[in-house]
Amino acid sequence: MHHQNRTRLRHGALTACAAALALLATGCTKASAGAQTGGCHADGHWSEREQTAWLRTAVDFRGTADGADPSYEDASVVVRAPRTDDARPLCRPLAVQVQFWTLTATTTGTRTSSVMRYRLDVEGSRTRTVGFPGGLPTAPDGACVAVLVAVYTGDPLTGEELPRTTSDLAGAGDADVRFGTERIAAYRLLPPPDPARCATDPRTTSPSPTSPPPSGSTAWDAFHP
Repeated sequence: MHHQNRTRLRHGALTACAAALALLATGCTKASAGAQTGGCHADGHWSEREQTAWLRTAVDFRGTADGADPSYEDASVVVRAPRTDDARPLCRPLAVQVQFWTLTATTTGTRTSSVMRYRLDVEGSRTRTVGFPGGLPTAPDGACVAVLVAVYTGDPLTGEELPRTTSDLAGAGDADVRFGTERIAAYRLLPPPDPARCATDPRTTSPSPTSPPPSGSTAWDAFHP
């Protein structure tokens, strides 16, 4: 009888131990799953290339399909949660710049003028929308004026990073715009309202970053709300 009691006690202890191990394993599994789906996405040590790659999947342009709306009233830049498998927000927000330029065809080249630069802190938890600035040139006065918008990470572009066109505005598209940096996550070039009137010599295209904004437009600093 005494031997049977010891056997039962040992068996009960083993059963309890097994149950405890199973519970522990279940807890670890849940903790592992929580670590993957909860919290935030660590980006503290991301390189410039990694930041740009993340932002590239989060940018949409709306109302800019073909530049047919001369007022740009419905055009906007949208920065939202990225289209990636990891939907968690970033642990550290990214500094994001949304910048607008006008590209004006002249007899000596293309004159590039900054119209507005808008700074955002983005981490992917909510949608941010930046409308096109008011006062952009339209036909007939803006018949030879294209609008360029770019979204990029970090500080404002330096002189060497500013956009340049490699073709005259009459036939220029997104592929004809070059930036001197890899920080550009997305950009869109909207053609002039009347490209047939543009007569730019592509061999003399050059940026003019210090040129004043076009008449009727508003220039805002980087922290304009």
